[in-house]
Amino acid sequence: MHQQNLRGDCEKIVRDAIGACLPDTAVRRAMQNFKPPRGRLILIAVGKAAWNMARAALESLPRPVDAGLVITKYGHSRGTLENCTVMEAGHPVPDDASFAAARAALSMTEDLCEEDTVLFLLSGGGSALFELPRVSPETLRRITGELLSRGASIGEINTVRKRISAVKGGRFALHCAGARVVSLILSDVLGDTPDTIASGPTCPDPTTCIEAFHIAKKYDLTLDEEAAALLAEETPKELPNAEVTVIGGVTHLCAAAADAAGKLGYRSVLLTDRLDCEARAAGAFFAGLARKYQNTDESIALIAGGEPVVTLCGDGLGGRAQELALAAAEGLSGIANAALICIGSDGTDGPTDAAGGFVDGKSAAAMQEAGIDLRAALDNNDSYHALNSCGGLVFTGPTGTNVNDLTAVLIRSDRTCKA
Repeated sequence: MHQQNLRGDCEKIVRDAIGACLPDTAVRRAMQNFKPPRGRLILIAVGKAAWNMARAALESLPRPVDAGLVITKYGHSRGTLENCTVMEAGHPVPDDASFAAARAALSMTEDLCEEDTVLFLLSGGGSALFELPRVSPETLRRITGELLSRGASIGEINTVRKRISAVKGGRFALHCAGARVVSLILSDVLGDTPDTIASGPTCPDPTTCIEAFHIAKKYDLTLDEEAAALLAEETPKELPNAEVTVIGGVTHLCAAAADAAGKLGYRSVLLTDRLDCEARAAGAFFAGLARKYQNTDESIALIAGGEPVVTLCGDGLGGRAQELALAAAEGLSGIANAALICIGSDGTDGPTDAAGGFVDGKSAAAMQEAGIDLRAALDNNDSYHALNSCGGLVFTGPTGTNVNDLTAVLIRSDRTCKA
């Protein structure tokens, strides 16, 4: 009875938290102070939440845009938008469609004057979706793949990608020089620093060439002569035509989850909104906390947000949220009143159709009965199939937002929660 209720509570907390972080409200609130230009108004929206952000902006503007381009992940478009071209592209590794989309954005924003304004709407995923490499596509994909597979943080990845891109690290705003560039950003990175989100296409870049070379050495990147030369070329440090506002992020996601848990009778504890470690280690840690507090006299919800990383060691299928959940399953084994859910707020976790994973005290035994070796699955980074064997995958479909990952650990006491 406990575990059935715990899954329902976990899923409601996730639904309510994501619902509170949909981009529509944040964009409309930010657009209240937006003044349309005397000249041309061009809308460029980039990221997993680009379609929803663009729709909200279009509905908030007092007049139609002169031109618009919406660039989002495959499967995240929801139809046509007035005066806008909608393009879908690859994520987490850029593809030819990503390059075509960036070229289209650059073409749409050519020959601007000081009376023109570019309204730039940005959300997570933009680093891959909006890209025009200054190296060959093969070199870009190789460097990106090496960084992702070797456990580099999003900040480290972006520090390198800014220097081998024609649109990142402030270069898109530099391309629009002369016109006003107004950026509204939905953050998916720790600390909500604008220059890190999608590699900062419209932000001055504080990172340095020295840092980029240090990262390249740390992760033993394969750099040809051209790529090495670009890492030594500095990015724009001042962009007087650019205005940047962060309108939402993981802090809001965690607060909304805590509020939802409170309404279900749990005492919410925010552990962190800057989770940045190996997913496998995080899962084991959260399970350890659940075991410590399993005899609690009150129901507790431990909330964490952030972006754990996965160092690929095998060739299995999964994502960071699923790996975190699978890593927690062993520690939760046998605990009747605790469960964990971990999801990507955009509704997709890694190269899978699942948003994340759910595990409780019965999950490890259910996997064993299905013939799954839990530790072997972890070593092979095969969290998807392991969780699928025990009904532990969580599916939401594309949510329309992207504000990092959410983990909730519930420890339930009948003294404070109804069965």
